Amino acid sequence: MKNIKYIAILFLSILCFSCEEVVDVDLNTAPPRLVIDASIDWIKGTDGASQKIKLTTTTGYFQSVIPVVSNATVFVTNSSNTIFTFTETPGTGEYFCADFQPVIGETYVLTVVRDGQTYTATEKMMAVPEITRTEQNNEGGFSGDDTEVKFFYNDNGNEDNFYLSKFVTGRLPYPDYDVLDDKFFQGNEMFGVFTHEDFVTGDELNISLLGISERYYNYMYILIGISEGGGGGPFQTTPANVRGNIINQTNSSNYALGYFRVSERVDMTYTIE
Repeated sequence: MKNIKYIAILFLSILCFSCEEVVDVDLNTAPPRLVIDASIDWIKGTDGASQKIKLTTTTGYFQSVIPVVSNATVFVTNSSNTIFTFTETPGTGEYFCADFQPVIGETYVLTVVRDGQTYTATEKMMAVPEITRTEQNNEGGFSGDDTEVKFFYNDNGNEDNFYLSKFVTGRLPYPDYDVLDDKFFQGNEMFGVFTHEDFVTGDELNISLLGISERYYNYMYILIGISEGGGGGPFQTTPANVRGNIINQTNSSNYALGYFRVSERVDMTYTIE
């Protein structure tokens, strides 16, 4: 019996020791792809003239620095062929425009030229309603102990609408997103909701509501599902790249990641009571 116990202890010691070894995982790294972050937001109450588009590339899984893309040609045109040029702040991959003209219902075309490749995307400027009121519930969430904040707005019953909600709080290191359509709320009051267990009195929650296209709604719905785990197990295969609306007109197989979106946006800051 003593020998059996000794062997068992020895086996556990070897097992624990082996767990301390560093395992180097050799991951295949795909060639870098262009990533286009082109979210044009027209904030209510502003002229919407100042806009930014950022260009980067994909990189290795263990790389901490995301490569930026400089010296590209970036511009947006409207249905009247007015050209809005985006100029890079040198070396940053950030391209700025100071004279953009947002118009609800207008169709815009993004063009990015980089290394002899031309990328384009087309999107329509979507309107957004005002946020009309907010509510706080201190017994929210599944546990009944979370702080829940709702904001309300009135849907336009004359058309099908799609919405993106963005929540920013110091309680999270990154924004939280949600999408909603008016399929069951046509012309009625709708609401967005954010819940967090660690809110305290005085915390601020920044809320943004955007009007978006149906295609962008579908794109974000998939991304949000992936970010929340998608219901997969530990042995589920890695999700494929989610393709946006950006097309490489020169070589379709060398596609870019990202999305070109044009939206009206309304912002508010809620202080936790």
